[in-house]
Amino acid sequence: MIVPSYLSGHWVTPENPSKLTDVQDARTGEVIHQVSTDGLDIASAIDYARETGQKNLGELTIHERALKLKELALYLGEHKEELYRISDATGATQRDHYIDIDGGIGTLFTFSSKGRRELPNSHVIEDGPWEPLSKDGSFIGTHIYTRIPGVAVQINAFNFPVWGMLEKFAPAFIAGVPTLVKPATPTGYVAEACVRLMVDSGILPEGSIQLISGSARTLLDHLDYRDHVAFTGSAATAATLKSHQNVIEGGVRFTSEADSLNAAILASDVTPEDPEFDAYIKVLFTEMTAKAGQKCTAVRRAIVPAELVDAVADALEAKVKDKVKLGETMGPLASFDQQEDVSAAVAKLEAAGGNKRTIGDVPEQGAYVAPTILTWDKDADEVHNIEAFGPVVSILGYRDDQDAIELAQRGKGSLVATVCTRTLASEYAQGIAAHHGRLHFLDRDDAKTTTGHGSPLPMLIHGGPGRAGGGEELGGIRGVKHYMQRTAIQGTPNHVTAVTGEWHRGADIQRATRKEGDHPFRKPLSELKLGDQFASELRKVTLEDILEFAEKTGDTFYAHTDEEAAMANPFFPRRVAHGYLLVSWAAGLFVSPEPGPVLANYGLENLRFITPVTYDDSIRVELTAKRITPRVTDEYGEVAWDTVLYNQNDEIVATYDVLTLVEKK
Repeated sequence: MIVPSYLSGHWVTPENPSKLTDVQDARTGEVIHQVSTDGLDIASAIDYARETGQKNLGELTIHERALKLKELALYLGEHKEELYRISDATGATQRDHYIDIDGGIGTLFTFSSKGRRELPNSHVIEDGPWEPLSKDGSFIGTHIYTRIPGVAVQINAFNFPVWGMLEKFAPAFIAGVPTLVKPATPTGYVAEACVRLMVDSGILPEGSIQLISGSARTLLDHLDYRDHVAFTGSAATAATLKSHQNVIEGGVRFTSEADSLNAAILASDVTPEDPEFDAYIKVLFTEMTAKAGQKCTAVRRAIVPAELVDAVADALEAKVKDKVKLGETMGPLASFDQQEDVSAAVAKLEAAGGNKRTIGDVPEQGAYVAPTILTWDKDADEVHNIEAFGPVVSILGYRDDQDAIELAQRGKGSLVATVCTRTLASEYAQGIAAHHGRLHFLDRDDAKTTTGHGSPLPMLIHGGPGRAGGGEELGGIRGVKHYMQRTAIQGTPNHVTAVTGEWHRGADIQRATRKEGDHPFRKPLSELKLGDQFASELRKVTLEDILEFAEKTGDTFYAHTDEEAAMANPFFPRRVAHGYLLVSWAAGLFVSPEPGPVLANYGLENLRFITPVTYDDSIRVELTAKRITPRVTDEYGEVAWDTVLYNQNDEIVATYDVLTLVEKK
């Protein structure tokens, strides 16, 4: 069976292709699929993404796209058993399915949640606070993110055909950018099955996703500055792609996640009698055996005190012998080519001085490699340069912690390092953080709760400097912004308000009074507009108010209760009102107390006290609708109110945002 591609809204299978590549069952060697891209119209697929995909995704707000991710996650969850059975032929065990398939589905859920919780329900994301560019406030600036106008191209590795695709697809989809997936050939049939489910679900707008099954050597020829390429694979292939003319001169955005000789360090403050030692051995075991060691984040170098090399090797070997049976608890590698590559890498490491221990009997049939431990009597460059992408780990001895730090650095940039320590976290962070994309600290307190050394999480970045490719994926909303352009915006407050969908001070306002129906708190979301404002009358502060608040709250800080001490403080003219007293009074000044569209006040943001208020001063409040965010799935939404307290001299006393939940109708 030839694995089909999905391009320009149709499933396409080459007819009478001149070149076919066989795909084998990793367990048996049987040819189960073939792939070919003969005759595929890649240029038209790129145009289709830029036109149809961009148009349909652009019709949805960020929250609407995020909600579709949740629907898609639920749908794939209902069909994951089907994906498990297809993925069996890659050599994956049930534990491996949980990492790849369930992990991918979980990533969709996480991005859906974060997209709706942390981003506006609009098409533009404002980046940071606005900047005043004129004395009178008539000219201001800010930054915005908008989606890039092209296609997000994924070139994925063989080891995670589902998770590897969905962890890139999710942030691109929320950003509003259509995806074109090019999975690795050995396991691309699993990615094809997942894409077929995604298409058949009917959840995604047309043009959201396309799939190339097989080689796509001319793919970058059709891309330009509008497009983004996210590559996962070998550093050699990444270097070839990065040298493409359209990347160098055409402005194609290119990120990569490549080779990584990740380290797990047993710090000098841990002894074999400590619970940390057992936790460390568990890390090495998990990373050696999960996905048969075929993880870009797997531990390749175990860096331990020189006197503990044999103890660590013996403990790891015993655990592997106890827990692993090839063909049952650990599967084969994903392909026979991969089996040859790993065997060749181990041979090079052994020739460079590694003392090899292989554990367990290898089945006669299948692309198996036995778990392999290499210990080293001397340091060798090869152990820091050759990655055996399978169930292989080298154990290196160090003299002291500084030596361990230098050994970790010799990986020339890695995705992740584990440091098992009770007291030396700061020293190791300063020594190796700049060489790694993620640091995983381990001790007895988090040994049971840790998500693990080798588990990238959707809310934290996945990537690393140097040899690891220099890219960043995941990272929550950071990942979404990879598929967006940041642009500086300058203009009047009205211009910036119109562009961002968020009211900026100085923009037009609609002033209201307390008259019934006129107060902005009497307006549902369907009637409320940016710039709707309520301005209160002045309220005078007395010394009795200040002292009573101090007594009843227990906040008797001297600035509120001791005249002489307050006047000795350079910030206060005399005894002053509590900031929280003023915020409480402000609520009384702006509230519309009768039942109405405002359902609840659920918090304050960005509270700053600027000018102290003493007795005999007065305060007033201006409350302006700053940000209106309807919830897609509920009959209410959030409103952020720009809130400013002034004194009788129109000096700003405090600024903050009041957050309310308001009915839509």
